[in-house]
Amino acid sequence: MPWPTTRNPYFNKFPTGQVLGRAVETNESVWRASVELKAAVYSSELMATQRLVSLDVFRGLTMASMIMVNNPGSWEDVFAPLRHAKWHGWTFTDIIFPSFLWIVGVAMTFSFAKRVERGDDKRRLMLHALRRAAIIFGIGLFLNAFPYFRLATLRIPGVLQRIAICYLIAAVIFLYTGLRGRVIALASVFVLYTLLMQPGGFEQADNFAKQVDTIFLTGHMWSETKTWDPEGIVSTLPSIGTVLFGILVGMLLRSGMGAAEKTAWMFFSGNVLLFLGLAFHAVQPINKNLWTVTFSVLMAGISLLVFACCYWLVDVQGWKRWSKPLVVYGMNAITVYILSGILGDSLSLNLFGGRSLHDILYQNVFLAVASPINASLLYALANVAVLYVVAWVMYRRGWFVRF
Repeated sequence: MPWPTTRNPYFNKFPTGQVLGRAVETNESVWRASVELKAAVYSSELMATQRLVSLDVFRGLTMASMIMVNNPGSWEDVFAPLRHAKWHGWTFTDIIFPSFLWIVGVAMTFSFAKRVERGDDKRRLMLHALRRAAIIFGIGLFLNAFPYFRLATLRIPGVLQRIAICYLIAAVIFLYTGLRGRVIALASVFVLYTLLMQPGGFEQADNFAKQVDTIFLTGHMWSETKTWDPEGIVSTLPSIGTVLFGILVGMLLRSGMGAAEKTAWMFFSGNVLLFLGLAFHAVQPINKNLWTVTFSVLMAGISLLVFACCYWLVDVQGWKRWSKPLVVYGMNAITVYILSGILGDSLSLNLFGGRSLHDILYQNVFLAVASPINASLLYALANVAVLYVVAWVMYRRGWFVRF
């Protein structure tokens, strides 16, 4: 039976009914407020106790994309969006790594905040962060050395190494500052980077980041560049900013706002960052190799917009079935990345009369059914499929590797 209210003309016909109606309407308002409060509390508890599935979806999408662009059948036959920009500018491929760093920041907010709230000692948390960063950095060095282990020319920087460094520094900032301190830290790394880089410019032939890499990393840089490294020393500064952007979004997600309001703020903020990154390209070029401030801001905006879509569809609307394969990838993302590196390097070993298994498969299977550029893409997608099977087995058995 519906609540009787003063909007009912028959109920309002008599004075007693008017008095009772006002009382009942007041009770109805109290009841509705109570229901809304309970819903808000439930939503808050759900966010505190349940895993953010949309983050696993976004992480899985990022990792599957990374495997695809890292493992073509032939580097000579690759679609333009699946290549990095040569210098200034950006492509789809350039979005992938900063998205992963951004995700690290969001995930850190949830994992550390829960431990701080239950009273864990911050020094112990820092030791945990240091241990985790050391393990990830060490695995990155192992992947750079595999399979020949030529330590004299071992590349020191790398994808996992940058993740480790950014994670560790962001952990310090998160654990020992609040919102204001984190915003100041974000602005500080951008300002410091600009002060270091802007006077010398951002051209490939000569820039401050290249000079620093040459001094400290000569003989231990990426073999394709030799005189500078895309994961070099100076460009790590704005990379830390990418993680801090993720931390700020994580704070928004853990707030008491409603899901619709959170989504609206994410879409709004993402578009603002997107605009700022593109608008200031003329002042400081968008450049992934140097990880310029404009690149960091632009990529944070794109990450935020993609994640906002995932969040609204998966966690708010509950449309989860389509996302299961991405969740499978996302739950063991770094493990899959490590296996991808080992698999790719192993397939490239010349073990069959001077030929590698990679060449044999690519030339006799993939080139036999498609044009070179499509065969190259099919080979990359085959890598994605094979590693998905591995990730699926791990998921089904409950094997979730945590570093």
